[in-house]
Formats: sequence, structure tokens, C-alpha cells
Amino acid sequence: MLEKRVTVTVHASDPLGRAGVVSHLQHQPSVEIVEDQGGATARERAEEGRGKDSGETVGTVAVTLVERFDELAAAELRRLIRGGDQRVVLIARDLREPELMTVVEYGVRAILWRHQATPQRLLRAVQSAARGEGHLPPDLISRLLTQVGQFRRSAMASTSVALVPTVGMAPREVDVLRLIADGLDTRQISEKLAYSERTVKNVLHALMTRLQLHNRAHAVAYALREGYI
Repeated sequence: MLEKRVTVTVHASDPLGRAGVVSHLQHQPSVEIVEDQGGATARERAEEGRGKDSGETVGTVAVTLVERFDELAAAELRRLIRGGDQRVVLIARDLREPELMTVVEYGVRAILWRHQATPQRLLRAVQSAARGEGHLPPDLISRLLTQVGQFRRSAMASTSVALVPTVGMAPREVDVLRLIADGLDTRQISEKLAYSERTVKNVLHALMTRLQLHNRAHAVAYALREGYI
């Protein structure tokens, strides 16, 4: 049985940076690198690669390398995500807290620090994004939680009213999000709660679909902002 591969497009304003990302991924048997085709949708790009003798392609991930998050970088992220059928992995040199919140709200699936983007870590991020899962460095999770907490305290101070959740969230959804906030992955969460990994994924998928959340980090940010965790 042929292995299903992830179709990947690589984006960077710096040709050397792009060449480095390509070199990290081009020899991975589970990845097929294709050129960005402008107006073509991610689904169309995946269909073009389907059926090649090296394996069937599945999903499309855009890996984009950003030296600094400015208006051009933001516009490129919006372009890549606009179709809704392409998952984005962002490799960044640095992100300030407001930029981090913007990236999460855009729907970026995975973030890697440039100095930590080894071939193995990049492959894991691409595979996580292709599965619809998030992938963030632990220090970014901590910064995201800190900023959301600050937003929440600021909102409470300005209204002088206790924050009340606006949309219901089931107890097991809260349990799963609390463990994600603690840095646990799907397998660890399933072990902790005595659920199957499929159940954990289904809980998250149902929650994010219902509340129109982009990824796990966005779900955690929502739960913190609404006072669930």
C-alpha cells in the first residue's frame, strides 16, 4: 500500500531561506513539495499530485518563513489561509505578543522558531498541520496564555462585572482544553482522561466547529477569555 503524502508549498521572501526549508523537506518520503500556483486552490494543487507513483497525496500545507511580522507578512498569511482548505505552518524569527494573537486568530496551524526548525521538527509541524492539529513551542503557549489572561483581566476591570461565558462548553471540553493549556498532546490527554485519542480529537473538532475556532491555541484562548479555564 502506497504511503499518503502531504503536499507542501514553501513561501519566503528570502531565496536562501526558502532553499533551506526546501532542503529540510525534499527528502522526506511523506512530503511532496510543489510550486505555489497563485490562483489555484489548495485542493486543486493536491489533486494535481494525486496518483503519482511515489504515493497518493493528501491535504495541502503551506510553510511560510517570516523574518519579521509586518504588513507584507500579514497579507501573505491572509492570502495563504483565504481558501480555507490549506493549513499554514509559520517559521518565525520572533513574534511579539500582539503579533502572536494575530497569527493565531488568522488560523495558522503551527509555529516554529527559526533557530529550532530542524528537519525533524519541521516535519512534525507539517504532519500536525495536515491532520488539523496545532503545533506550538512551549514558550509560545505560555506567552499566549499570559496575554489572554491580561486581556481578560483588562475586560473585567473595565466593566467591573464578572466575566460570564457566552456560549456553553461541556465539562469534558473544558477538561481537554485545560490539559492542552498545560502543554499535553493528544496521546497524553487521552491517557490522562482515560479517553481514546479519537475521542479527544472528536471533542476538539466538535468544539472548534461549533464555536468557529481555528485551532487548539485559538480554542484555549477562547476558553480563557470566556472564563472556562
